[in-house]
Amino acid sequence: MKRSKFIKSIVLFFSILFIKPSRLFASINSVKLGQKAPDFLLNGFNKNNPNKKEWSLDDFSDEWLILYFYPKDFSSGCTLQAKGFQDNISMFKKLSASVIGISADNEEEHESFCTSAKLGYTLLSDTTGETSKSYDSWLEPYSKRNTFMINPKGIVVYKWIGVRPIGHAQEVLEELFKQKEIYA
Repeated sequence: MKRSKFIKSIVLFFSILFIKPSRLFASINSVKLGQKAPDFLLNGFNKNNPNKKEWSLDDFSDEWLILYFYPKDFSSGCTLQAKGFQDNISMFKKLSASVIGISADNEEEHESFCTSAKLGYTLLSDTTGETSKSYDSWLEPYSKRNTFMINPKGIVVYKWIGVRPIGHAQEVLEELFKQKEIYA
């Protein structure tokens, strides 16, 4: 690889990780805080529950839900983000919170990604982008990198738009501590 091409690749990689391009932000019509989270019914994969093939918002009633949208399995930023959530999964569980990732990848890709990255939470397949669109997290053909915190009553209480993958899971965990105090 030529030096100039290598430098361009490095610059692109770090821009994706550290810069929030404005076109990746949610629009003014995005999900509102304090409102009911849009419902979904999607196929997916969870290595801890391999017989379950379909999930909905109702599956997470009476618990906190961290719903994150991401562009693509196996990409560098998405792998960093997914592993960040996995590294903190025991803390999320202690706080009665489930973590769910949603992208346009199919269930087979999710299974492979979960196995490769050793992920112990659910990844859902939004191949048509309909659920991503309902959360204003779609930039065809991919989901935008946004995260929503939903309380046990199904209300969106916090959101992160145009997420940076590095350190995001810790940021979400800190906010979950705060929200649980408010909600208690």
